[in-house]
Amino acid sequence: MNYNYSRHNIQGKDKALERALEILPGFLSWIIIIGMLVLSIVEPLVAAVVMIAFILYWVLRLLYMNIFLVLSYLRLDIEKEANWIGRIAGVDRVQSYNQELCQLPCPKDFKAKWSLRLHCKELSDLIKSGSLPPKSDDIYHLVIIPVIKETRDIIEPGIEGIKSGKYPSSKVLVVIALEDRASTEVQNDVLAIKDLYAKKFFDFLVVRHPSNIPGEARVKGANASYAARSAKEYFDQRKILYENVIVSCFDADTVPNPDYFSCLTYHFMITPNRVQRSYQPIPVYHNNIWNVPSFARIIDIGTSFFELVEATNPKKMVTFSSHSMSFKALVDVDFWPVDMISDDSAIFWKAFIRYDGDYQTVPIYTTVSMDIVAGRNRGETFVNIYKQKRRWAWGVENFPIVLRAFLKSSGISFYQRLTYGFKLLEAFVSWATWSLLLSLVSWLPGFFASREFATSTVYYIAPRIQATIFSLASFGLIICVSLSIMMLPPITGEHNILKKIRHVFEWLLIPVIVLVLSAIPALDAQTRLMFGRYMDFWVTDKYRKKG
Repeated sequence: MNYNYSRHNIQGKDKALERALEILPGFLSWIIIIGMLVLSIVEPLVAAVVMIAFILYWVLRLLYMNIFLVLSYLRLDIEKEANWIGRIAGVDRVQSYNQELCQLPCPKDFKAKWSLRLHCKELSDLIKSGSLPPKSDDIYHLVIIPVIKETRDIIEPGIEGIKSGKYPSSKVLVVIALEDRASTEVQNDVLAIKDLYAKKFFDFLVVRHPSNIPGEARVKGANASYAARSAKEYFDQRKILYENVIVSCFDADTVPNPDYFSCLTYHFMITPNRVQRSYQPIPVYHNNIWNVPSFARIIDIGTSFFELVEATNPKKMVTFSSHSMSFKALVDVDFWPVDMISDDSAIFWKAFIRYDGDYQTVPIYTTVSMDIVAGRNRGETFVNIYKQKRRWAWGVENFPIVLRAFLKSSGISFYQRLTYGFKLLEAFVSWATWSLLLSLVSWLPGFFASREFATSTVYYIAPRIQATIFSLASFGLIICVSLSIMMLPPITGEHNILKKIRHVFEWLLIPVIVLVLSAIPALDAQTRLMFGRYMDFWVTDKYRKKG
């Protein structure tokens, strides 16, 4: 389906529908919050029953998510030792390779056993599909890194990570998408990096994105799309097929795992419908994790956990932050949106609509590490994190555009339109309301209790029920604390054990952190959209402690 994925340049009924759908998420969030406040005052007995039912649902869902969090972490841990380069060579001769694997004795090690089983299943599915991949020697990687104010100390670790990874850098084209309005210092840093690394890759380009191109906003997607179009000309000149190119759009601070590109290449090759797929690694925020305040550390560990849970349901998974996709698919959808802030999720929806629902995200169990947003002090760090989470929550701008497409599309099945539309709306409304209801509203029925309520059975059993439910929730907290300790990078310097102990106690702040730095920014973004106060792209400030 060809569709103008934008809220701009639409007229008549489409414009009215777009505006109504922009109002809907914020309206529902406020109705839920205000409705529960009013109900707690007017009918505290009913409100208490509703809150008990809500808390029970929340805890059951939390436990459900914790089960899949553990499973996803185990998969990530199992695949750490995988020989991706060897597997790529095997897929090049998939028939004989599959027979060889079937004859191998089953490994005694649990991780090796399950990794081999997963690998064999993927090979079997590929052979059954008949959709064999191009040879690995014909596959190229394009890495686009948008830059506007990131200096060399932010950009270079990622470039070095690509160069020193296990995948041959001679098959990687690096393109730094440099905003023309970047400072002289940033421009000089980018050119210095190019001079140092140009010969380490297939090629290394710096593409300057002019300011004030008609129809573009000052957003990352416009810069990345301009660079991708330049790369398209580059591939055309060298007669490199788009189907054989995998494009990764990385934030300037992204440092890929040494296995990233070999793992990505393997998953691209092993996936039957590889062109119509995105490939999502697990984001972690380890670059500066021990140099930021506790609230900054906890909120971004939570983001990694959320993506681990999402990876267990690839049929409903949407791309987030640094990810990869087929360059042919990127060309087919006419690149990233040039007038939207949330380009990382918007590109998934553009492709999903373009291919009439035949588009999915493939989770790849390796990591990319990024910076936690920081500032010069705690106060500035707090403000910067709030702005970043509000920008992420501005992904709600996709909802009205996607719903308009769903209402027009006959190629996307009704079931897909219904389930994806509901998931999209429910995700944003839950993001803005759950923490507020649990933290601030759950105790109001008792506060506003009338005499009649005070003598009711609910009045006496409600605190006990809530205490039991929150005891179950504490089990989920223990799982999160345990996994966070296992996933964290080593601590450098003195007092390592004390820092880990302190990190355990940091998790006790999670209700307040999620409320202030997740729910409120989400409600802020939805309210702005509801009233038509459209946001501008805010470039995340990044600071690194020297040494």
